[in-house]
Amino acid sequence: MPMPAQDLTQLFALDSLLDADEIAIRDTVGKFGRERLRPHIGDWFEKGSLPARELAKELGALGALGMHLEGYGCPGTSATAYGLACLELEAVDSGIRSLVSVQGSLAMFSIHHWGSEEQKQEWLPRMAAGDAIGCFGLTEPDFGSNPAGMRTNAKRDGDDWILNGTKMWITNGSIADVAVVWAQTDLEESPRGIRGFVVPTDTPGFSAPEITKKMSLRASVTSELVLDDVRLPASAILPEAAGLRGPLTSLGEARFGIIFGAIGAARDCLETAVEYAQSRAVFDKPLAAYQITQTKIADMALEVGKGHLLAYHLGQLKDRGELRPEQVSTGKLNNVREAIAIARECRTILGANGITLEYPVIRHANNLESVLTYEGTSEVHQLTIGKALTGEGAFR
Repeated sequence: MPMPAQDLTQLFALDSLLDADEIAIRDTVGKFGRERLRPHIGDWFEKGSLPARELAKELGALGALGMHLEGYGCPGTSATAYGLACLELEAVDSGIRSLVSVQGSLAMFSIHHWGSEEQKQEWLPRMAAGDAIGCFGLTEPDFGSNPAGMRTNAKRDGDDWILNGTKMWITNGSIADVAVVWAQTDLEESPRGIRGFVVPTDTPGFSAPEITKKMSLRASVTSELVLDDVRLPASAILPEAAGLRGPLTSLGEARFGIIFGAIGAARDCLETAVEYAQSRAVFDKPLAAYQITQTKIADMALEVGKGHLLAYHLGQLKDRGELRPEQVSTGKLNNVREAIAIARECRTILGANGITLEYPVIRHANNLESVLTYEGTSEVHQLTIGKALTGEGAFR
């Protein structure tokens, strides 16, 4: 018989580290993933389309949007519970978790943490319900790992701001109702002059052409943002965010979700490989009965389990307000790197079946290629950890 999913959890007694509310939230999101998302995700990936607006409303009703934020219609769960939701969503597909991450940890968090009361009241309740979708405009065609070099600028014109520039690889961009856009200003010397702006996407001069022909994150909306003399009132600026601290703090929130999410993708690959190995006969006995298959499964199970333990530990630190940026980098670097290695190893167990969308493994592997480099490349996280350990910055 196929190995039930809970056996992987029992190997490390993972549920003993969670409270009843966290387990209930995990199981609720997991059920939503199994019943609502899994039957369709292969088709969405193959077609390169996602019913994002429809799903946003369902995810809002589930309480998954901005779930770790307080007030304004947000559930106010623990950080660990939010991480577990990301884990279950990415066990289905990284694109689904990206929709939730960008909505809650980037766009909503930026407004919640850095915005005015008027901005919070206007946007957060609708975003929490999934009635409004947000995106986060930081990365540019020539500036990803070095956001301080951004060319998007905001110039004052009387009491207004005029924004010009281009952002790239923006999740939710072409379906968003509001964009949090970061731009250079003359308020302070660069990069301290960088400020965030809340930009309704129906503002004249704003456009968001969708990026197509992707081989990764196909079940996700990815866009450019083009700002051509976008005029905004003074009230559009995020009043509490100055310099790179604003966008980098928001990125830390999204990276936290990835720590959990990536290990969810790895778990799904491993469970798929175990079930396949148990049912596939090779030379008159199950593939799972061969030593080389079991050593692969055992090694991967260790990394999936350790990835869970690391994620849970960092979740507890975050819930206590003690999580540091280099610890987030440690989690993101380790769990994504191990997840993509596990996806590739599981593909070998499935053989030729591993490259079809009848199974999730190649889809996870392709998605994780993006997860490996977005929200900070592996190299950036290595250097962040290196700086923490040596006291020397080696980014240049």
